[in-house]
Amino acid sequence: MNKTRQQQLTRWLKQQSVHARRWLRLSFLLGLASALLIIAQAWLLASLLHQLIALTLPRTELVPDFLLLLSCFIARAVISWLRERVGFYCGLAIRRTLRKTVLDRLDALGPAWIQGQPAGSWATLLLEQIEEMQDYYARYLPQMSLAALIPCFILIAIFPINWAAGVILLVTAPLIPLFMALVGMGAADANRRNFLALSRLSGHFLDRLRGLETLRLFHRAAAETDNINSASESFRQRTMEVLRLAFLSSAVLEFFASLSIAIVAVYFGFSYLGELNFGHYATGVTLFAGFLVLILAPEFFQPLRDLGTFYHAKAQAVGAADALHTFLSQTDEITVAHGSQTLSDGVPLTFSASQLVILSPAGSVLAGPLTFTLQPGQRVALVGQSGAGKSSLLNVLSGFLPYQGSLTVNGIELRELNAEHWQQQLAWVGQNPQLPAMTLRDNLPSEDTTQLQHAIQLAGADEFLAQLPQGLDTETGEHAARLSVGQAQRVAVARALLKPARLMLLDEPGASLDSDSERHVMHALVQASHQQTTLLVTHQLNQLTQWDEIWVMRQGQLIQQGCWDALVAQDGPFAELLSQRQGAIE
Repeated sequence: MNKTRQQQLTRWLKQQSVHARRWLRLSFLLGLASALLIIAQAWLLASLLHQLIALTLPRTELVPDFLLLLSCFIARAVISWLRERVGFYCGLAIRRTLRKTVLDRLDALGPAWIQGQPAGSWATLLLEQIEEMQDYYARYLPQMSLAALIPCFILIAIFPINWAAGVILLVTAPLIPLFMALVGMGAADANRRNFLALSRLSGHFLDRLRGLETLRLFHRAAAETDNINSASESFRQRTMEVLRLAFLSSAVLEFFASLSIAIVAVYFGFSYLGELNFGHYATGVTLFAGFLVLILAPEFFQPLRDLGTFYHAKAQAVGAADALHTFLSQTDEITVAHGSQTLSDGVPLTFSASQLVILSPAGSVLAGPLTFTLQPGQRVALVGQSGAGKSSLLNVLSGFLPYQGSLTVNGIELRELNAEHWQQQLAWVGQNPQLPAMTLRDNLPSEDTTQLQHAIQLAGADEFLAQLPQGLDTETGEHAARLSVGQAQRVAVARALLKPARLMLLDEPGASLDSDSERHVMHALVQASHQQTTLLVTHQLNQLTQWDEIWVMRQGQLIQQGCWDALVAQDGPFAELLSQRQGAIE
């Protein structure tokens, strides 16, 4: 990562702090109060030692000073605890805002865009990378201002006592941020590479985990285990590189801070021996001055050392922000346009497309130009080879893809409809059933028990419900792990049957099913297709005799339309597809 990119990401990270401005201001004020208490504490401690050792005052006369010193200790402890709490809430507010921003952006982009990357990479972006920004906002950002102000306050306290000690501290102080910046630039780049490796590893592992049965079937489990081991080892090495840089930065800061404090100590040692006679103001170097400066010298460098320690948090945040900033900036203009109009209730849907060109979220052409009319209640089967543009047509009808040309619903442009209102008119059954709710009953929302039972029977889900331990109240598990694919698909079909939709979109609903499950699912869907306008994408051509029309797509174009009897009776693309399928079966 070059320096310009690091600066750009640093500016972006600082811009996000506006979401927790009050917490940041409170953290800064608490840090400032703690610094003033440090100076008061050092002054009291040096004064007590001077009076006890040099002036030999009795301890009974110094009880008020001891009580004040104890009060400083207690107040500093309370302020430190408050700073930790305030810092946590500061980072929490910003992390929540960033996660909401990413989730809102993903919601606006839609599933057609999200499926372009593995789920593991999105999990890393939302969890790991945003989480790594906590210490940047909780610790590093408030410390930046304190690292400049606290040393100034300490110098103001030291210079009236001994100008030579103040000059030593003033001259050596810039060495720490200089070397901190040099080491930190390498740490930011190492963190960025580490997060990229983690994102790839997460996506790789999740994909292999989902396809574990297939890997075992083709005897690839051992080979993929070796691949995961290799990727994990690479990630371990990158992590150790980050840790090595973190330890190096800490060592550099400690070295220069210790060197500066040692110079101050040597100066006072030789002054007390009479070898050095400068730095004081005509009164000589007193024991009070030596104690005060030596107590405050570590505190002078402590804000810079803390900043150096937290600089690693900045390097982590910059590395984590790279992918996040890239995602948000690249998708600023990649949103599907939606208006605010709604459709009249109870009116059947008529679709009309003229020179419709379907675009990807990035703006490239996926299919088109298409011209067609879909009448109310019409049942259309969409066929064609993989990559012909069938799923793209379903996605644009769902409102998940942008388009050019005209696509109207009852005379209203689809892009002018309110997105939430439009998607309430749809029922969808895809290849991979999604059952997000915890139990089967929660995935089948219906207050009408009779209607629920009818949908379950129609979908063929009643065959296995009796075998489940708790029936409809059985938990499905993560990604419906407690159900087979066929069972989960039947539940998804029952859910679609329960929804009062005006357009049903079916994207190869039987593609992943065994023959028995496919028969149940397709039978239920054929019956349900009479209740609304239905568009089915399928490769099973022998099941299309009951559909009103068949549309054939090739290379993003509608090249043939007609009913089963008409298409079979003529030579053309559909007859070719049918012949190819029959030949493959034989």
